[in-house]
Amino acid sequence: MMKGHPHRRIAWLAAMAAAFLLTACGMKTTDRFAGRTMGTTYHVQLAVSRFERTAYLAERIEARLIEINRSMSTYLPDSEISRFNAMGAAHERICVSRDFFQVMTVAANLFRLTAGAWDGTVAPLVNLWGFGVTPQKGTVPTAEQIDRVLERVGFDRILKDPGGCLSKSMPNVTLDLASIAKGYGVDAVADLIRAEGYNDFLVEIGGEVFASGHRTDGKPWRVGINHPDPSAPANQVYRAVSLTGKALATSGDYRNFFIQNDVRYSHLIDPRSGYPVQNGVVSASVIAPTCTLADGLATALAVMGPESGLALVNALDGVDCLIVVRDAQGRLIDYVSGGFRPYETQ
Repeated sequence: MMKGHPHRRIAWLAAMAAAFLLTACGMKTTDRFAGRTMGTTYHVQLAVSRFERTAYLAERIEARLIEINRSMSTYLPDSEISRFNAMGAAHERICVSRDFFQVMTVAANLFRLTAGAWDGTVAPLVNLWGFGVTPQKGTVPTAEQIDRVLERVGFDRILKDPGGCLSKSMPNVTLDLASIAKGYGVDAVADLIRAEGYNDFLVEIGGEVFASGHRTDGKPWRVGINHPDPSAPANQVYRAVSLTGKALATSGDYRNFFIQNDVRYSHLIDPRSGYPVQNGVVSASVIAPTCTLADGLATALAVMGPESGLALVNALDGVDCLIVVRDAQGRLIDYVSGGFRPYETQ
């Protein structure tokens, strides 16, 4: 039997070895980073080639989240938002960072789209009802108290100029962006990861999520929506959706509320009336191109209710939702936008 030429055999072995190395390097694994930010936790999953070094990303992600928190945390006295809130004169200007101005741009659009159902100046009402920084829930304020606080609520009293500066038309108006800042943090981390050349990842901050690309098995990322019941475990899934290139955010009233004289009062306050919502919505989940938009819209839909909420979402490109309502018999009823079901069947 003739034997192959030794040089050809060596070349063949070298080619096989190279192919093996390429295959090994191409095998996927999941790297995970986690930490705390914005008063909650964050988690990142990154599907990468085996042996790839990604530890440096953990430091960059942490630094980026610290930067955003220093801009928009009302708990830090020297943050941009705290300095804005401390301004005591109408039309006094403060020039802010790109992060802060971007969030305010989305916020102004949300206020307009939702006809005021989302409002970043609602915090004084939340505090009045006892759901604020120092929770004292259990007492229903008087109509006179609500009317007095309503005088200093209204996002249209925040003024933006093209140069990246903010002012307010009423000196005692204040901002709280808690219902949108986590979503922006998710988007910022996703942008950072993409800029490093990675396309397959999942970013989550306090339950708000953005998914890009696919898992290590080539399938879309699968994300659960919590069961909207105060007695349900925090990890009990009500619905699961498949995401790639999309964000998911959920707002609910099923864990933070009080009952007085058989009336249930939730922490979700309608900024237009000054009262907690009474529309039966226990959970609103939004799928959108960005988590900033999804985060704010989820809060707005919980305030707007299923009919108005669905009408709005069905008119928005690339946005879908699941609104869960508890009826008088205690049953959960789902209201879904036109394009939501396919996310459950992928």
